[in-house]
Amino acid sequence: MLFIISAQFFSACMYVSVKILNNLETPVHALQVIIIRMAITFICCVIYMIIMRIPDPITGPKDVRSLLIIRGITGCVLISHATLKFPDILLLTKHLSVADATVLIFLTPLMTAVAGSVLLKESYSTNQAVAAVCSLLGVVLVTRPPFLFGSIPGGGHLPEGTPAERLAAVAACMISVLGNTGAYTSIRAIGKRAHPMHILTFLSLWCTIISCLGMSVSNIPVVYPTPWGWILLLMVGVFGFVTQTLLTMGLQRETVSRGVTGMYTQVLFAVVLERLIFGVMPSLLSIIGAVIIMSSALYVVVSGHGVRSCYQTCANLHLTRYR
Repeated sequence: MLFIISAQFFSACMYVSVKILNNLETPVHALQVIIIRMAITFICCVIYMIIMRIPDPITGPKDVRSLLIIRGITGCVLISHATLKFPDILLLTKHLSVADATVLIFLTPLMTAVAGSVLLKESYSTNQAVAAVCSLLGVVLVTRPPFLFGSIPGGGHLPEGTPAERLAAVAACMISVLGNTGAYTSIRAIGKRAHPMHILTFLSLWCTIISCLGMSVSNIPVVYPTPWGWILLLMVGVFGFVTQTLLTMGLQRETVSRGVTGMYTQVLFAVVLERLIFGVMPSLLSIIGAVIIMSSALYVVVSGHGVRSCYQTCANLHLTRYR
């Protein structure tokens, strides 16, 4: 769980880097950011596995290759959304406010928990479900979506678009939620049958391929950023690599229902970083929402460490002696 919460901090750092990158005089297209970020991840993973002599550094273990491919393809949806999340206008949701889109996207932890319970037969207690719902409530208080609060915080206006366009934008968000759910569930299904670097290798390879095809088909020009832009791109790549590594390690060790609850802390870290770097003062509702999110995450962490966890740890240590 702590791996997952730590991943959310580095993820928020990556979003801040992307936001600064998009405010440059010549912004870099999101697909180009994904290519650079995932190319860095791919190179780091392969070098690490070669140095550590991990078997099958490119193809992965034979018995989980199909799951690795699923993780790579569905994860591309997740990476695309993550890279586009903090700019003022979302590529997939240009007819929704950022607040509306954020609340819709944060349905992912709930859907992932349900998928883990149904597909992987993992336990999903009532307390965990309540904590997840409370966390989603915290996200609502932080983002204050117009469809609930009637206006965009800061006096903004609703994005232009017909009802059909807004419906299409909602559908795009839900496709992103399904992609995220597939990515997280596949990691848990793989478990420890593959090294975390195997999972990241497939993710980075597929993201690079799909993003290159996307730039080619859409005729998106390659932007050569300034030295400061290259530094930001490198930061995005490093933060992204650390995020995916910690997230993968966390989901390999935790049940999906517990692990995804920690993902709500991403909103808390984002609020703090925006205050420190951009000087954005959170409102009272944002502070209350952040407290709810953090309290729910802490409850899930603490509730998972009781007598049962101690017994399981002792049992694992006992089995290790005879391997």
